Amino acid sequence: MTEETPGFDEKPDVPSGATPEDAEPKAASPSTGEGAAPAGDASAQIAGLTAQLDQVRKALEERTADLQRLQAEFQNYRRRVERDRVAVKEIAVANLLTELMPTLDDIGRAREHGELVGGFKSVAESLETAAAKMGLQQFGKEGEPFDPTIHEALMHSYAPDVTETTCVAILQPGYRIGERTIRPARVAVAEPQPGAQAVKAEDESEAGDEKDNGPEEG
Repeated sequence: MTEETPGFDEKPDVPSGATPEDAEPKAASPSTGEGAAPAGDASAQIAGLTAQLDQVRKALEERTADLQRLQAEFQNYRRRVERDRVAVKEIAVANLLTELMPTLDDIGRAREHGELVGGFKSVAESLETAAAKMGLQQFGKEGEPFDPTIHEALMHSYAPDVTETTCVAILQPGYRIGERTIRPARVAVAEPQPGAQAVKAEDESEAGDEKDNGPEEG
C-alpha cells in the first residue's frame, strides 16, 4: 500500500508540453444571448412607465382643479363676508340716525323760527355735523319736480304757474344714506290747473302764427 504524503493535494495529470494555466479549470463563459433583456420586455417596461406617467399627470390635473375650485370658493366667501359686514354696518348706522331724525327735525324748526341761538346752536350744529360725517344727507327743496320714490305728498293743490306736478312746500325734509332713502321728504304738491295747458298751447300757437305772418307791406 502506498502512503499519501500529508499536506500535498493531488493535482490532475498535465499533458506534456502544457502550461500550468491549462491545468486550472476554466469558468464557463456566459453565452452571448444570456442576461440580455429581450426587446419585448423593454417595450413592456416603457409602456408601463408611460401608463404610470399618464396616471400621475391625470392626478396632478385633478388636484390642480381642486385647488382652483377651493381658491374660487374662498374668494367668494371673502366677498360675501365683506358684503355682509358692510350691510350690517349700514343697517346699524341707519338705525342710529333714524333715532336722531326727530331731534334733527326739532333743530330745523328752531332754526326756521330763529330760536337756534347760544349754546343750543353750538350743540345742534355739532350734532348735524356728526350725522353728516356718518353719511346722512338731507334732501327736499321747493320747486323741484315731484318724485314718488323720494317724496310723500301730504297736501295737493292746483296752480296756474306750474307745468308739471311740483313740490311747492317742504313740510318735513327727507333723509338718505348714499343711495338708500331712510325717510322720504313730506311735501305739498301742486299740479297744473285743468285746462291751463290747453289754453297756454293755443296762446303759443296764435303767437307763432302772428310772428310768421307779420305785418303786410303796403
